[in-house]
Amino acid sequence: MAEWVCRALRDGALEGEHAPALTIKDSIATPLGFDAFCHVLSQLSTNIAAEKSQSRALVLVAFSRSPSYYVDLLKRRGLDISSSQQWIRILDCYTDPLGWRERLMECGSAKNLSHEASNLASTCRNVKDADKLFSSVISLGKGLVGQGKVRFSVAIDSVNEMLRHASLSSVAGLLSNLRCCDHISSIFWFLHADLCEEKVTAVIEYMSSMVASIEPLIPFANRQRGNSENLSLVERNFTKGKFHVRCKRRNGRVRVMFEEIHIGQSGIDFTSPSFEDGLVNQVNQGLLPKVQFNLQLSEKERNDRAKVVLPFEHQGNGKPVEIYDGRKSLMDSKYEAAPVSTGNSKINDESSKGEIIYFRDSDDEMPDSDEDPDDDLDI
Repeated sequence: MAEWVCRALRDGALEGEHAPALTIKDSIATPLGFDAFCHVLSQLSTNIAAEKSQSRALVLVAFSRSPSYYVDLLKRRGLDISSSQQWIRILDCYTDPLGWRERLMECGSAKNLSHEASNLASTCRNVKDADKLFSSVISLGKGLVGQGKVRFSVAIDSVNEMLRHASLSSVAGLLSNLRCCDHISSIFWFLHADLCEEKVTAVIEYMSSMVASIEPLIPFANRQRGNSENLSLVERNFTKGKFHVRCKRRNGRVRVMFEEIHIGQSGIDFTSPSFEDGLVNQVNQGLLPKVQFNLQLSEKERNDRAKVVLPFEHQGNGKPVEIYDGRKSLMDSKYEAAPVSTGNSKINDESSKGEIIYFRDSDDEMPDSDEDPDDDLDI
């Protein structure tokens, strides 16, 4: 499923349509969203570097990590940093978001970035200005792909940091403008859902064509988390979770997919759940409509149901049950004369089975024949 999301971003936008947009969100219960963001970033970077993507470049807007962190991340994923200047640029909104660091550098109290990061990064010193952010992203992207019809992708590592410095309307307008831009192939961003109001999360998700939410495998209420017996289960949610993807199709339908995510020493891993686990999760975790009655039976209810005598089972009173076959009543069959023996009881028994006897209602009724009763009519 995660690979399906990466392919959707790799394939990009169709002519005349908006770029596909992905929201990756998590919560404190399962803080694995940034790992999923880094996985998508690495997969898309690999496709762009290998020229297997619609986009030919990537602009990374870094709010929560320094450019050096992402340079090291790409190195660990086996990408050639020396050639990355041709397809990636980092808009550094982390180092000096409000222009204070520039003043410290003038006094000699701040250090510069590493050489590799400085070659890829461009510092933004006023993140409050959404229009300037948009212009910077477009300028960096066009600097990589040129002025033609070649497109580039955009990644934003933290919408929460954007909301710290700008209003919701400014951030929503920036994301909408980026998605509507003809030069952008795809865009994705990361959001801590529990740090925002519900209406903020709803606005961000509304502008997305795909929403990937990281949910705990074992949900707990706030009153249950302090229980010492549940601490080990709660700790599992920090390394394992459910990767839910909701995709809006072009025909208006919504596709929902589910996968398990696991963070280990070797990195991130996505696995498909077994059929039984998936069915139990669907019933227990609310994928089925919420109703006011229980959909499952208890052991006592099963036993009571087994003891119920159905209407066709109480006629015999211990004797063999005769079921009405629709041809004659049970009372008439008791007085029916026994068939005359012909000396061959086996043949007689076989001939009496399945026999249909027809009595005419009156002598005026014409017997069945091949003659047309209206033959004498002159029409």
